[in-house]
Amino acid sequence: MRQHVRTALALALGLAAGPALAQQTQGVSASQITLGTIQDLSGPVAAYGKQARNGMQMYFDELNARGGIHGRRVSLLVEDSAYDPRKALLAAQKLVNSDRIFLMIGHIGTAQNMAAMPVQFERNVANFMPLTAAREMYLPAQPLKMAYVTAYYDQVRTMLPELVRERGLKRACVVYQDDEFGLEVVRGGEAALQTLNQTYVERASFKRGATEFSSQVARLKAANCDLVVMGTIIRETVGVLAEAKKVGLEAVFVGTAAAYTHLIPQLGGRVTEGFYAVMTTAHPYPDDPSAEIRDWAQRYKARFGEDPTVFSAFGWQVSHLFTEAAMKAGPNLTPQSFNQAMETTRYGTDMFGSQGCAITPQNRLCNNAARLSQIRDGRWVVARDWVHGEAPAH
Repeated sequence: MRQHVRTALALALGLAAGPALAQQTQGVSASQITLGTIQDLSGPVAAYGKQARNGMQMYFDELNARGGIHGRRVSLLVEDSAYDPRKALLAAQKLVNSDRIFLMIGHIGTAQNMAAMPVQFERNVANFMPLTAAREMYLPAQPLKMAYVTAYYDQVRTMLPELVRERGLKRACVVYQDDEFGLEVVRGGEAALQTLNQTYVERASFKRGATEFSSQVARLKAANCDLVVMGTIIRETVGVLAEAKKVGLEAVFVGTAAAYTHLIPQLGGRVTEGFYAVMTTAHPYPDDPSAEIRDWAQRYKARFGEDPTVFSAFGWQVSHLFTEAAMKAGPNLTPQSFNQAMETTRYGTDMFGSQGCAITPQNRLCNNAARLSQIRDGRWVVARDWVHGEAPAH
């Protein structure tokens, strides 16, 4: 009899506990919120990946020291993709299925995100503010996509026409990385030139990881280009500019936010003078006029032994957006409550001067604004203030 009572009691307790366990949100416990990020820590854009990781890690460590989010500390798990989509896929499988993260934050790279998102979405894990400006990060609109950076397509489409008219440019060319990132730059340029009744007179592509650009630049010079749109990142940008200088190609060179980094003038020196790049967040120089940024930069350098960069700032920004939304979502943090918090709040300008963030069910991109910057005397200077693109189609 006693055995039957114990068995019945155990079954009752099991049934009572079942729904509670079933409702437990992946990556959220009574004491911790587990986030994942995939960065390039050993590949061609490792400088970006390490800086983004540092910016996120520093933000969450300081947040945890202040008590975390509704009493929960934030744990950030980092995986290395080496900028390889296949490794990004494996990293996503580990973070989502084994580590059971709540969401993916600040994942770097277009092709890498494209590889990882299906794994995440199958388990209801959001792709939060990836560090890529591809339109696929917010299109088609759905609750698990929340994007931060103005699309490469729109960066070029909105900025190029005025520059072309201003400089009287007639022969536009493009050099680009032959993948999803580079093709978005190509398409943005096509859309911009169409408004001017122009088209590319030459296109030159290269494979991801390329280090030699003499044949591409030779084609641009033979086409007598006076404008070169660049779907390039770090060493590709410097390589193309150096080769252009070597062969005497005189043109206006314009890149995207992917090439907006202190490493361009640092690595390229004088050959990078005059290079334009579209950007959203300004590089945080240690002598920034903002006392808040200077203080943050000092704390960053004290911890990591180097000055912060724009990708360090990106890491801080996406972490800050996550924290504000998670705080608003309340103690019962779920994908649904988090998404509702994002959709019902207009997040304002931060200390880096970004244009804030507004996510809606139809629009999963924070904002569609960008600025044009230029290298002058080895330093990035804003050359044209904010231009706001059209609201993304969905």
